[in-house]
Amino acid sequence: MRLMLVRHAEPDYSVDSLTPKGRLEAELLSRRLARLDVKAFYTSPMGRAKDTAAPTLRRMNSTARILPWLAEFRGRFFDEERGRDAIPWDLRPRFYQAHPALADREAWLHEPIFDGGTVRDIWRESCDGLDSLLAEHGYLRDGQLYRCDNNQADTLVLFCHFGIATALMAHLINASPVALWQGLCMQPSSVTTLITEERVKGEVVFRCMQYGDLSHLYAADEPCSTAALFAECYDGRDSTEPASWSAPPQPEPTLFV
Repeated sequence: MRLMLVRHAEPDYSVDSLTPKGRLEAELLSRRLARLDVKAFYTSPMGRAKDTAAPTLRRMNSTARILPWLAEFRGRFFDEERGRDAIPWDLRPRFYQAHPALADREAWLHEPIFDGGTVRDIWRESCDGLDSLLAEHGYLRDGQLYRCDNNQADTLVLFCHFGIATALMAHLINASPVALWQGLCMQPSSVTTLITEERVKGEVVFRCMQYGDLSHLYAADEPCSTAALFAECYDGRDSTEPASWSAPPQPEPTLFV
């Protein structure tokens, strides 16, 4: 099996949709995905994910099943340093490094910083949702691997978000999601591909073959979006919003055919 996790294209969070550039990214992405033999499409219920999927579904004359648990990872915890609720992939480096258990595959979930929050519940919901979906295709979770009597080279495509996609990958490869959230960045419209390996008949594991791939943008000479990136060099902001976030809207991008 090939499992493709697609992050939505450049977002306009104010309306839960895409920017003009994001719509172009989604169109370029559709050209790439349309070359594949996809068994099934799935999407988050959120607008920016559905809008990213739309060009691919139109091009392939297909539909996608909406999975509520595929919405952006909703778990929150109270960040004492900043005095507010926070998302678990927005930890300042010094704080994260002061809690080494967060990088451990099993220990991270029991860290006291998550007491009283919803991170644990949403993590279990996300893992259960993915395992239920894989079970529909014949893959049954058994400890740190999956059992499958008839492993096939099918392709499933899931349109979703950075937080949830990275959490799902952590579950599949048996890693701490906090380590992946902190150490990896999945840019808008990027594709992350995991495939099964069956070295022993009926015993399947997943391995990541591509993470955050943007070859569909490179092929069209389209710049990558900076959404989801903190500043490369300190600029006074503790935010992933680019410095030009409040600038006047840019002209509609031109799609060259």
